[in-house]
Amino acid sequence: MVALAAVGTILVATVNSYASSLRAASEIEQFNNLLNQVAAKANEIIAVTEHTNSSTRVFLQMPATVGYQQYWVRARNDSSNSWIEGSFGEIRETTELNRIYLPKGISASGYFVGGHGPAVLESSMNGSIPQFRLASLGD
Repeated sequence: MVALAAVGTILVATVNSYASSLRAASEIEQFNNLLNQVAAKANEIIAVTEHTNSSTRVFLQMPATVGYQQYWVRARNDSSNSWIEGSFGEIRETTELNRIYLPKGISASGYFVGGHGPAVLESSMNGSIPQFRLASLGD
């Protein structure tokens, strides 16, 4: 009887562990798809801005959470690259980030935290340099 109880406990723990890993993999895939969607829309409005030399603003409907997890997305750049990055939890500098790079020569800034309505993506020209900004509605 004790052996059956032990085997049952092991089986339940194994099934729970497997279900948790499936959920985590699904959430990561959903989050990567969300980052790709933001980056694709950013590239689109940057191209429109460069072509028309005007400002562009779009609202992108974002989920409140990915699975059961809070997330954030931000736009950043350094001297050589611009990118969209994000992760689960609170915004931190030292975390494992998922990044999707934007075309070179773009100045990118701003952030969005899930659960704050649609994301606002704005693009404008500063001389010959395209400026991209990511924000929450109301920022």
